[in-house]
Amino acid sequence: MSTRIRILPESLTNKIAAGEVVERPASVVKELVENALDSGCGEVVVEIEAGGKKLIKVVDDGSGMSREDALLALERHATSKIAADSDLFNLSTLGFRGEAIPSIASVCRFTLASRERGRIEGTEIYAEGGKIREVKACGMAEGTVVSVRNLFFNTPARLKFMKRNETEAGHVGDLLTRLAISRPEVRFTFVNDGRTVFRALNGDLRQRVGTLLGPALAASLYPVEFSAGGAIVRGLIAGPDNGRSTASQLHTYINGRFIRDRVVQHAILQAYRNFMERGRYPVAVLFIDISPVP
Repeated sequence: MSTRIRILPESLTNKIAAGEVVERPASVVKELVENALDSGCGEVVVEIEAGGKKLIKVVDDGSGMSREDALLALERHATSKIAADSDLFNLSTLGFRGEAIPSIASVCRFTLASRERGRIEGTEIYAEGGKIREVKACGMAEGTVVSVRNLFFNTPARLKFMKRNETEAGHVGDLLTRLAISRPEVRFTFVNDGRTVFRALNGDLRQRVGTLLGPALAASLYPVEFSAGGAIVRGLIAGPDNGRSTASQLHTYINGRFIRDRVVQHAILQAYRNFMERGRYPVAVLFIDISPVP
């Protein structure tokens, strides 16, 4: 049976930037949720315990993987998203390097269960510290379930750098908020220690912002859309009277990926310069779409 996931040739992996670093629970959640979104899912459920140190579980209803693809996913530089050098200049996915899954699996007790659409059964793989311990068939819904337990159990020095559970959970919540805003058509649920922090139903951008940032703020936002030179800028912005003391409510995305960029932030602040006092920051959700090919 042919597989969708392939191990990249050395000539291509050498052109990819430094390897994936699992810094904290939020970085694990980021990689797993981005994989879920790349799979074409309509719903993502994220559950954590003890700030993600004890458990991180990501469930999606995406395309799923065959047994062969699921096994390949744990190999370094194995991906279905690029195949040739030229693909690096025309990326449309959030992930592409094929390093996240093996990097995560190497520092936890890792379970990957996946059922490809149209298949009658799924595959479950259990690994400890990057070593596969068990592979078996399983019954499950179509999609993928990844469970990360006891993060950094085999690297106690890194575990010491983790913050309090509440702090780590806050980082996960902030990350999921940014990802959920970028995909209002996908349902998001975030559960922390058994308590549902938010459940965002699929809808339009204003509805999503209202769920995550507050209905009063969403009602005060103005739609914007502009195109020039092959670039499209669209989204929602607030008036100067809704300014904040930090830039935490300035959400900017390029080709669907959340970014923090001084040039982009400066351009937005310049637009508000004559209407907002120094030290205040606007509320904005802006998407910049540009072709990756010059």
